[in-house]
Amino acid sequence: MRKSGWAAATGIGSLVLLLAACGGSSGSTSAAGSGSAPASSGSSGPASATAAATATKSAGSSASAKSSHSAQPQASSGAVIFPPVGTTVMVVQKSSVGFVLAEANGSVVYTYDKDTKGGAPTCTGSCAEAWPPVTGTPKAGPADTFPGTFGVVKGAGGVEQITYDGLPLYTFKGAKPLSVAGNGVGGVWHVVPLSASDISGA
Repeated sequence: MRKSGWAAATGIGSLVLLLAACGGSSGSTSAAGSGSAPASSGSSGPASATAAATATKSAGSSASAKSSHSAQPQASSGAVIFPPVGTTVMVVQKSSVGFVLAEANGSVVYTYDKDTKGGAPTCTGSCAEAWPPVTGTPKAGPADTFPGTFGVVKGAGGVEQITYDGLPLYTFKGAKPLSVAGNGVGGVWHVVPLSASDISGA
């Protein structure tokens, strides 16, 4: 038992010396510290290399974020800011029919020909089951500038439905993200066409 313990101690000592040599060449105090802590587990070599690679990658991405003027300036401080609960972020998305208005989750939104600007939504009941209203407080995505304006109108049951240029917005139930399968259905459902120029930096 003593003999195997001595062998293990010798192996660990060799590993520590090897790591110290590697750490000394990098000139990084934090990398050397992180490598020596788990020396007894025998996995400090790869962990140290991974930590160094991550640090390098973080430094690189940080520099690129500053140079490209990211759409989320709060990223430079390391803080992630989420919109308030109940907010629906609206974005410009590229689809098979061009750039269209969609929710941030990729659900393309539609207008209904039987609705009128500034009027209450007319797609209710069974219609709204197939074409759910887009609800919440509208907020433009950080990289998007829209030529029209968002608003809210009271729908069935007092639901606040989002509008674009006065027209209530809907999604097509069961549609996959970025799908425009609802476009032209019945000749009365239409995507909201936009363009690449509505995306900042495009």
